[in-house]
Amino acid sequence: MALERIAVVGAGAWGTALAQAAAIAGRSVTLVGRDPAVIDDINRNHRNSAHLGHQLLSERISGALTLPDAELVILAVPAQASRAALQPIAAGLAHLPVVLTAKGLEHGTLKRQSEVLADVSPTAIPYVLSGPSFAADVAAGRPTAVTLAGDDPEQTSAVAAALAGPTFRLYAADDRLGVELAGALKNVYAVGCGAVDGAGLGASARAALLARAFAELTRLVVRMGGSASTLTGLAGLGDLTLSCTSTQSRNYRYGVSLGRGEPAGSDLAEGVLTAPVAQALADQVRIDAPLIDAVNLLIEGNSSITEIVAGLMSRPLKREED
Repeated sequence: MALERIAVVGAGAWGTALAQAAAIAGRSVTLVGRDPAVIDDINRNHRNSAHLGHQLLSERISGALTLPDAELVILAVPAQASRAALQPIAAGLAHLPVVLTAKGLEHGTLKRQSEVLADVSPTAIPYVLSGPSFAADVAAGRPTAVTLAGDDPEQTSAVAAALAGPTFRLYAADDRLGVELAGALKNVYAVGCGAVDGAGLGASARAALLARAFAELTRLVVRMGGSASTLTGLAGLGDLTLSCTSTQSRNYRYGVSLGRGEPAGSDLAEGVLTAPVAQALADQVRIDAPLIDAVNLLIEGNSSITEIVAGLMSRPLKREED
């Protein structure tokens, strides 16, 4: 599988970081965006100042406003924008490997990102990239390890090899559903952990929430057909831990603001958009998900974090493995 020419759709911080990683890996990369000023900055100055500040980009990266001829496409737009971003380029994705990097579930349809891709371009070949990673770290060449899941082991390994570099390591996996769900749902739990910290409830409370979030996530993923072993890896425990404990996480920061009773700000927090979808999915497959329910109450403003935690603490006692 020749994968020398890569197009990254989405010229925000994450798309630019992935373009940088692919360029460091030796690929020729076109970063596709909507803002002519951003594209001009990339081509003239080898920077994306609007989204990554003064980070210098590889000369292997060029910017464009339209999808070029490519052998691999990476989609790096927010989850709720995926369908709109895919529709105008659907014909150009036919039979191509498409790496999906958004961590979220689509409103209304409850669909995962690969299901959205299948709707828009049925013959595109889906891969899912997820794991503990921040755009600034990847773009700066700080050591990062992620999971790449696909349906064909040999082809998945080939795509992983095409994107891997000295500081960006990809582990190939075959549980695409589990990796996708873990990436989407961890953002919901990150909002909850941030709220616990914002309310000053203590490190013990956050650790307990994180552990029970892992248990709840595992129940939901397994019920929907994913593998429990996926949750012990980078796309599960690794990403959940990072998102639930780091101030670099937009979802965690959003939760901190809610916990403090402050305006949450304008930062995009995928967990806020995914929370009601996750709740609908849990109801659909009949999984008890008290933490997802609690995060929805918090986001809706129907209860304070202290009231929600008190409710969780008063639930009937049960064995930990249940």
